[in-house]
Amino acid sequence: MAQIVATTPGLYPLPDWAKDELSHLKGHQKEDLISGNETGDIATTYARARSEVLERQQTAGLDRIVEGQLRWDDMIAHPLTVHDNVETGGIVRYYNNNNFYRDPVVQGELTPDGDVAAELDAASEQVESGLQAVLPGPYSLADLATDRYYGDDAAFLEAVANFLAGEVEQFPEVDTLFLLEPSLVENAPGDGTDERASEAIDSVAQATDADVVVHPYWGALEEKVYAHLLDADIDAVGFDLVSDHESNVYNAQEYGTTDDVALGIVDGQNTLVETPEELRERIDWFEDQTAGEYGTIYATTNTETFYLPVNKFEAKLDALANAADLEEVTA
Repeated sequence: MAQIVATTPGLYPLPDWAKDELSHLKGHQKEDLISGNETGDIATTYARARSEVLERQQTAGLDRIVEGQLRWDDMIAHPLTVHDNVETGGIVRYYNNNNFYRDPVVQGELTPDGDVAAELDAASEQVESGLQAVLPGPYSLADLATDRYYGDDAAFLEAVANFLAGEVEQFPEVDTLFLLEPSLVENAPGDGTDERASEAIDSVAQATDADVVVHPYWGALEEKVYAHLLDADIDAVGFDLVSDHESNVYNAQEYGTTDDVALGIVDGQNTLVETPEELRERIDWFEDQTAGEYGTIYATTNTETFYLPVNKFEAKLDALANAADLEEVTA
């Protein structure tokens, strides 16, 4: 029987009190967003908020604890928008929703800067075990950015992968690394690029001894993209069972899976709170449909959760943790 591990892909909503404080401290203009150099009251507010969301995950009973990514004003583009060799351009729609991020325009070499590692160092002081790192996958991060330095799509993707790998090498000890790859679904790579995307993911995965989960969402991967992803040296592939359960199961049935899988069973954008029994049924259904004998199943929200009101977000954490503890649900 698979071990069910309750976790999330991070990028949490700010606690309401922190949102209010930061609106006064930071302002509301594009130039007021996080630059990576915040100090004083702003840094203190983020530190307090981080501590709160860490404790909330522990109280819920999640098996993996994420830092929360509360500073990530630009969502998964954050690691580039705070880099010294990146200028932030205009405001761009974040995939197919009503959120926006600053276009990271790469103007120089992408050397590791330790921004995400510093967040994890702070989180590790409060998390004795089960710490999980979260990063954008290299394909999605390159897809969200504009290159004005490398001059070639393949070279740029490789540079982004090397940057992320260098960042990972600075991490404290973590149990799991989630690489978020929505662009593999939303802007699927074509022939040749699909193989390079898999190689880029492999480069990042090789930089850590932690279990690496590649988590696409907002649909299912195209078949060829999925097949190439399985060639990467990763521990688990994610399946968004909320957005498109049928196509995701088809990929698993047709091409197989990694020994471990991540299942997006909680809707990270809808305020309707699922019951633990509903969530466990989704896990059991996937296992039945794929006839898989998995070592670990990471039960997770399908997307980031910053879209949700804090009370709904917290209720979903509780439901997710409780679902992982349930015995198999029988009809």
